[in-house]
Amino acid sequence: MKKLFWTCAIVSQSALILLRASEPVSLFDGRSFKGWLGDTNKTWRIEDGALVGGSLKEKVARNEFLRSERPYTNFVLRLKFKLVGVSGFVNAGVQVRSQPAKNPPNEMVGYQCDIGEGWWGALYDESRRKKVLVKPGPEAVAQAVRRNEWNEYLIRCEGKRVRSWINGVPMIDYTEPDDAIEQWGLIGLQIHGGAVAEASYKDISIEELP
Repeated sequence: MKKLFWTCAIVSQSALILLRASEPVSLFDGRSFKGWLGDTNKTWRIEDGALVGGSLKEKVARNEFLRSERPYTNFVLRLKFKLVGVSGFVNAGVQVRSQPAKNPPNEMVGYQCDIGEGWWGALYDESRRKKVLVKPGPEAVAQAVRRNEWNEYLIRCEGKRVRSWINGVPMIDYTEPDDAIEQWGLIGLQIHGGAVAEASYKDISIEELP
């Protein structure tokens, strides 16, 4: 009986180890575009250890994205972001479980955790259903967001569920009802077109889940 008990205990412990999430891995080294793809000649640059897209001197012509080289399925993504703008539609976002668009090729298709006035914390379906899937209440946004300063996004994707927090305040909790929607893909960082604005991202890490 004792032998059976210890055998079961060892098997259970082994199963827990296998189900445990991986250690967080940095997706940005603070110095180079290693691991990222996008318009690094004009739109995106590296300043003070951050990935910066857009400009405060001229209008961003169209949506531009930096995207990860590899896809992810179940994970916890953490990053810091700052959005500042002078004029136009000042907006940005973080893509998860997304794919590069075929036309235009600079776009991405998939879930976007939004950033910007009127859109803070919303989950938008970028270039696919082209609509807000769910958004937080104004009280949560008022409590969480520090405008024109650094904020922290935490995004958790498990199965068909997507949840997010800004500065520790819950934003959205969405479960995808459509079985045809893929639940894997690339990470993306956006600066929205049509504004004189900059979006900055740093301290980007991902913890893969079973």
